[in-house]
Amino acid sequence: MSKNSTRARRACASIVAAVLLVAAFALPPAADAQRRGNARRAANASAASTSAASRRDPDVARIVAEIDPRNIERTVRKLVSFGTRNTLSAQDNPTRGIGAARDWLKREFEEIARGAGGRLSVELQSYTQEANPPPRGRVLQPTVISNVVATLRGTQPASAARMYVVSGHYDSMCTSPTDATCDAPGANDDASGVAAIVEMARVMSRREFDATIVFMAIAGEEQGLLGSTYYAEQAKQKSLNIEGMFTNDIVGNTLGGNGVRDRNTLRVFSEGVPSNETPEEANVRRSTGGENDSASRQLARFIKETGATYLPGFNVQMIYRRDRYQRGGDHIPFLERGFAAVRFTEPNEEYKHQHQNVRTEQGTIYGDLPEFVDYGYIAQVARVNAAALAALARAPARPKGVGLVTRRLTNDTDLQWTANAELDLAGYEIVWRDTTSPVWTNSRAVGNVTTYTVEGMSKDNYFFGVRAVDREGNRSPVSIPRPVR
Repeated sequence: MSKNSTRARRACASIVAAVLLVAAFALPPAADAQRRGNARRAANASAASTSAASRRDPDVARIVAEIDPRNIERTVRKLVSFGTRNTLSAQDNPTRGIGAARDWLKREFEEIARGAGGRLSVELQSYTQEANPPPRGRVLQPTVISNVVATLRGTQPASAARMYVVSGHYDSMCTSPTDATCDAPGANDDASGVAAIVEMARVMSRREFDATIVFMAIAGEEQGLLGSTYYAEQAKQKSLNIEGMFTNDIVGNTLGGNGVRDRNTLRVFSEGVPSNETPEEANVRRSTGGENDSASRQLARFIKETGATYLPGFNVQMIYRRDRYQRGGDHIPFLERGFAAVRFTEPNEEYKHQHQNVRTEQGTIYGDLPEFVDYGYIAQVARVNAAALAALARAPARPKGVGLVTRRLTNDTDLQWTANAELDLAGYEIVWRDTTSPVWTNSRAVGNVTTYTVEGMSKDNYFFGVRAVDREGNRSPVSIPRPVR
């Protein structure tokens, strides 16, 4: 190729480049704005994909590994051995009835406390429930209700008053809730949940956490959520800072009445519209589209994300209901008093083994018996609970005073919040998702600040939230902003 040809080609290339450069700067303002907006959104997505990964804490992984299904089976079978645990059954018989179960559970927690270095305290929370017979209630005569409560006190001064409660109910029933003498083994409903929390207490009490964790075996659930209502009301009156409540109820069966065997799914129920929502709050929710973003729904999302981190082959299935269809559990009194709460339950229930007199009819066994419980599955349930509780209790509190500032008309999103009090706080992350997404899909670290503007992303098109992060990478649940001016 001649030198003249080479020079000619270079000259042509220079002319083409100049034309393209002029054309680029000559873009109409709207097209140029679109180009810059697309670039910003691409940068947002790229940043989010690197910052949203969940941190895996080696000690939480060890907690998960230490949960032992053999201990869980021992607890279930021991509770079944008391014959009945109906709330109306004997309280002074050392071998049969709810009193024997109560005393045994208290001794179990006390034995665990002896190995906890003074961090775990155990008590009975008791009161007398007045008579409320059918048809209005299920209490035939005045009855003492006793919750067995083991409290693992938090060690960080700024976090010790923040509490997370995990429960199962130790009472049981046969076909009639007021039959105090029939055999009511209650292996799945709900010795399974109680066994899970006892095992969690055994493993977790050996460790320290910033916030406080309460392990509670509740009485009176089958009589109308009596023990949980009393605890939640006392907590409200004392202004306790309960940031999350888990109840584990019917978490032991993996073969449903529909014939489906599923050992790898756990349902977590969470309400969308808060049970204690005021008319003013309802008006705000309707105007901002917040029906899928209650504090309980954020707790469920946190549990699902944590479960995927520590048990990647186990599916935490979020159910967008307060509880099963027209049914209830011990989390509801907490919800009604403004505390975030969720319910764990197996994926496919078997009603032949719930609330049934023990019997055999035409070759079919009825009754809530221990041979129908999958102890390895309960261990998985306990692991999900324990991982989420540990992650919550080691993370900062979720940010308070979170607001979406509406003073200016803009396609940016302006956020503000109140500073956290933890001394080990590293900063905050902004999270967002499409309005049709069930989970948070994007996040951005913004530093230790209390205001941030997400440029080029309209509050109309996304849901936004804020979470706190400490120096070890522990993240709080997300707080949803309210509109402020």
